Amino acid sequence: MNEYITLLRKNRNYRYLWLGNVISLLGDWFNLLASAELITNLTNSGVAISSLFLARYLPLFLASPLAGVVADRFSRRTIMIWSDLLRAVTVLGFLLVRSTEQIWLLYVLTVVQFVLSAFFTPARSAIIANVVAQEDLVAANALDSFTWSTMLAIGSFLGGLATAVFGAQIAFILDAATFLLSAWMVSRVIVPARRKGEVHLGGWFEFIDGFRYLWSVPFILGLSLVKGAGSFVWGSINVLEISFAEKIYALNMPALQAALRIEDGGTATLGIIYMMSGLGTGLGPLFMRRVLGDDKKRMLWGITIGFFLMGGGIIGLGLAPSLLYFLLATFVRTVGTGTLWVFSAALLQMMVPDQYRGRVFAFEFAVLTLTQSISILGAGFAQDELLMPLSRIAIWVGSLGLVVSLVWLAFHLWYQSMAKRRMSEQAA
Repeated sequence: MNEYITLLRKNRNYRYLWLGNVISLLGDWFNLLASAELITNLTNSGVAISSLFLARYLPLFLASPLAGVVADRFSRRTIMIWSDLLRAVTVLGFLLVRSTEQIWLLYVLTVVQFVLSAFFTPARSAIIANVVAQEDLVAANALDSFTWSTMLAIGSFLGGLATAVFGAQIAFILDAATFLLSAWMVSRVIVPARRKGEVHLGGWFEFIDGFRYLWSVPFILGLSLVKGAGSFVWGSINVLEISFAEKIYALNMPALQAALRIEDGGTATLGIIYMMSGLGTGLGPLFMRRVLGDDKKRMLWGITIGFFLMGGGIIGLGLAPSLLYFLLATFVRTVGTGTLWVFSAALLQMMVPDQYRGRVFAFEFAVLTLTQSISILGAGFAQDELLMPLSRIAIWVGSLGLVVSLVWLAFHLWYQSMAKRRMSEQAA
């Protein structure tokens, strides 16, 4: 861990970015658990929960093309600050949702919140390479993943506990406060002046220009699809985990629940599941990086291993006979997803020119949210319309994950063969 501590100590700008991320992520998990509990209490519907995640992800897909152009044309730091400030105001609106008739307002506010997130995320992904040296990019991304995971573990556990004990309203207020603190942290970052690129073509044409760049470099295009391919599988788990927690593994410990005044055992169990997810996504990339190192070829193998761990872990969710085994399968699954997330992001930051970086990350984010939305909708449909048991859905989803893993492996091996062919031609 010394390398990561050194990075935070010596790089002031990344340190403030990291601190802002810590604070913002803590509030995000409070918000998600509170929203899930509110919808469950008001509707008790799998489709309604799926709709919550669709409201979180589809706006990201729709707004990402514009967000990518904005991130490449304007100050990325300013974009992040305004996104945080406006999200703080937006999440306070969740306090107005108090009945089934007002559930539409929760969805509308969620859409607004994540439209703003669509501008924040690619700007932050792109700005990391502006404030971190290339040799530290893998370490920075691994630390970001560890931070996301730690906040998932801590924030989800505390969020589940706080929501169960104090109710959703307190969680929403805390979320708004974290956005304000995050904005202040980001305002402390000093970003080096960016080199001027080509003459601006106009928003839509600049987006097309970014897509042409991706199309002209198939390897970069493949890397930008890694998270989208993974989310096509793991997106449904967002819905299934809530149902598993509420319907199968709801906390049933009367003495502990009475001592902590926990009325909703399902919310507490969901917090425990998210805590295990945080451990997997945090420790997994750190371990894989220690084993594989920062070499680009080895990172590609890390992505391949990550895909197979993801698919196998999800199958394990469906086969788990108890909560303990479910948590172990969750750990395996999230080690895989964390690894492919970190390594693909680091490779893109290393290889994509700065003038295209915002658009490439926006494209990656758009594909991620689209495939995640499709996966989420499919999980809700399978529960409510097809009436499939949760375990069977998980096994089918995990099997799909193994198919996706094989597709990536084929791409990986194809790229390696092409690289070797080019090397032999140059040698000749």
